[in-house]
Amino acid sequence: MFETLTPEAPDKILSLMAAFRADPRATKIDLGVGVYKDADGRTPVMRAVKAAERKLWETEATKTYTGLAGEPAFADAMRTLIMGDAAPAARVAAAATPGGTGAIRQGFELVRMAAPGATVWLSAPTWPNHPSILKYLGIPMAEYRYFHDATRGVDFDGLMADLARVGRGDAVLLHGCCHNPTGANLTPEQWGQVADLLNARGAVPFVDIAYQGFGDGLDADAIGTRTIVARCPEVIIAASCSKNFGIYRERTGLIMALGDEARQTVMQGTLAFLNRQNFSFPPDHGARLVTMILTDPALRADWEAELEQVRTGMLGLRAQLAAELRQRTNSDRFDFIARHRGMFSRLGATPDQVERMRAEAGIYMVGDSRLNIAGLNAGTVPVLAEAIVAAGV
Repeated sequence: MFETLTPEAPDKILSLMAAFRADPRATKIDLGVGVYKDADGRTPVMRAVKAAERKLWETEATKTYTGLAGEPAFADAMRTLIMGDAAPAARVAAAATPGGTGAIRQGFELVRMAAPGATVWLSAPTWPNHPSILKYLGIPMAEYRYFHDATRGVDFDGLMADLARVGRGDAVLLHGCCHNPTGANLTPEQWGQVADLLNARGAVPFVDIAYQGFGDGLDADAIGTRTIVARCPEVIIAASCSKNFGIYRERTGLIMALGDEARQTVMQGTLAFLNRQNFSFPPDHGARLVTMILTDPALRADWEAELEQVRTGMLGLRAQLAAELRQRTNSDRFDFIARHRGMFSRLGATPDQVERMRAEAGIYMVGDSRLNIAGLNAGTVPVLAEAIVAAGV
């Protein structure tokens, strides 16, 4: 049977990583891979995670299976972190998943089960895995305008015009904060307008929140999601713990479905069923660490303090890069970098300009000019600024 298989297109980011590793230049800079790095280029284990792991090693008495939906304590802790008091727990069904990607996959599967033939609307642009998974599952998809190429901000008028065409029962995928790949976010007021429009259209919001705490702070980054939860009768949320807890390889995520209290039991059973069909029991190690951190006051305080250092460090790099480019170009056209939030910004360079920066300066970023701010440090920011100007961006 294997003779029928055809080669799949290589993943662009993984190919970029391979090219970076093969580059012998000591001055090369990796701005492509989507992981946080400190000033020394490391992705460290957070202090609270280390402490929780030590405690878990001392107290864990079994490695037997958890429930199909994972441990309820993990879901409760994450629901509170993300939703706050925007909705009662009795309206929420939840299941642990292998990472945020697993949560997204389960969310798409839920849409297909609940509303066969429904279209999933994606921002243009969006994280490439969103359309890839939808295509693989055979779920119809459409795009709504999101990023304004001239201003490097949100094209809100275009977004609202496109979402006014969404069909009843369709799902609209929204980035909860720190939009990937652009870094451009909706304002709190705009979130409210989006929620009201989706309600009027009878559409279901699907929030992908993968960077809570990386933008304006844990609560500020949840404002959009909480607005949606408070105003919309049905919501799907896919959450990742990879970034804000730094546990990428533990594959820790959560899918949540919010609806009428009378349907919560059925929704919970459906999420457990989907887990059973795809991987049975979800990973537990990372979920247990997150639960310990969020429910232990000392661990949580240390985690929040370190996360705040990560967040403000990235904001500092953004401000430095914007200032370097302002000085070199004698213009404010790159000030959007300081306004963006999270790890990513879309620079606005052409593929040829991106290639020129790679060839001439050893700077690696995705072809659409998405750059990972966390791949920089105070010493490499001027190098990048010089390369951007030299490439004619």
